[in-house]
Amino acid sequence: MKTALIALSLVAACGTALAQSTPAGLWKTIDDETKQEKSLVRITEAGGVYSGKIEKLSDPTKANAVCEKCTDERKDKPVVGMVILRNIREDKDDKGVFEGGDILDPNNGKVYKAKLKPIDGGKKLEMRGYIGAPMFGRTQTWIRVE
Repeated sequence: MKTALIALSLVAACGTALAQSTPAGLWKTIDDETKQEKSLVRITEAGGVYSGKIEKLSDPTKANAVCEKCTDERKDKPVVGMVILRNIREDKDDKGVFEGGDILDPNNGKVYKAKLKPIDGGKKLEMRGYIGAPMFGRTQTWIRVE
């Protein structure tokens, strides 16, 4: 009986670890320059495809901001509630890496290719936005909120 309980506990712990190895969840984004919290982004999964939406902006003066510089269907739309991360899938050859889609920077309206990688047991997320090849971009570390 004791062995069965230990085995069940290990299975439960592994399930929790696996759940944290995806980018799905609520993430705190950090400003590259100021190192201050910038926003909360919720990443969801549907049919193996991940997308992320801004739930909250940390700066209360930007609560009603719109994406003036966007050039696609998001132009002049509210930033809060905007899908900024879309069409991300887990790499079949590199498990634990999620890519293939894009991310929008609502500050400048530019859309970049995106690559996500949960790190630190899923507590953090490396979000790399780039043009062309991944070496031509920048990486932000997002922190899991839930």
